[in-house]
Amino acid sequence: MLAIFNSPNLPYVFGYGGVSVLILLALFLWCWLAEPRRLLNGVIFNIFFVVFWAWLGITIIATQNNLLIMITGTAFVIVVLILALIWASMAILLLWNAWIVWRRESHSLANMLTLFLGLGLLLLTILTIFVDRLPQPLQVLVFTVNTILNYGTLILFNFITSLVLYQFYPIRYRQQYIIVLGAGLLHGDTVSPLLAARIERGMKFYRKQIAKGQPAPKMIFSGGQGADEKLSEAKAMRTYAVLHGIPLEDTLLEDMSTTTQENLRFSDALIQKRELTKHYRAIFVSNNYHIFRAGLFARNAGLSANGKGAHTSFYYLPNAVLREFVAVTLMHKRRHMIVLGFILLFAAAALLVSFH
Repeated sequence: MLAIFNSPNLPYVFGYGGVSVLILLALFLWCWLAEPRRLLNGVIFNIFFVVFWAWLGITIIATQNNLLIMITGTAFVIVVLILALIWASMAILLLWNAWIVWRRESHSLANMLTLFLGLGLLLLTILTIFVDRLPQPLQVLVFTVNTILNYGTLILFNFITSLVLYQFYPIRYRQQYIIVLGAGLLHGDTVSPLLAARIERGMKFYRKQIAKGQPAPKMIFSGGQGADEKLSEAKAMRTYAVLHGIPLEDTLLEDMSTTTQENLRFSDALIQKRELTKHYRAIFVSNNYHIFRAGLFARNAGLSANGKGAHTSFYYLPNAVLREFVAVTLMHKRRHMIVLGFILLFAAAALLVSFH
């Protein structure tokens, strides 16, 4: 065993490389714990992740232990092949998911994102395979679309990293308020399974806080009445919670909001009216795919609240995450438009060259 660590190169690898890894880890933890509601955390974590695995690989090679290198190298190749296979079949996986969502959910535009993306990827893959047979202007077009797709994949990966990290942010059980964000009602008056999951998550936090000996928080049910609904989402949610054991006196209604931003802003106003201060302890509850974007809205509105995510059916997640990604990307559209502008500028220059 000791022979593994006898290489003269190891002190340098452990020293300089290890310090770099620890600095990046410390930077990530400091940024994430200070403010988990930002995409920068995903960037820092991904840099740390890449540097850590590079350092680990270099360290293993530096041991000069052939058996260890062979075992870890084989494992690395297997993982890379699996990831490559998933990436190569992404269009098929997206279309398969779109078929499942089509069967189980409403046929709205928002529920067809995996369908559109899958068809687009399939078409782009076919064009890329036969790109050498295309006229040069079309080759430039295919290259440009692939470049935009790669950029989109990069920011999507960072968004998913930020979203996943947010699920693990620690929240103490000493809250004064639990804000449950609304969603559409079935048949205009019935809590949907998706909305029920949010309420159940809020009730779980409520009961666990009491079990830890802390005062019972107030549950704010936030959601107005849509044009096709017979009552407000807030009232339907409160009825559901009371029927499942939450005392009526521990519930509050915010029944004017129509968007996530209004959910948070109007709930904040309701709390400030009760507390007569901007300083209070609260969390908000939504589905796990939604809480990061809600956190961005809360941060923009000056709320110190963070979110707890409710379980969502696995088949629904790809479409839902894509929808959240599009929404968050549009929140930062200026920076992305600048990048796309440069890509299109280079594409235009390449087109000019192809015509001469």
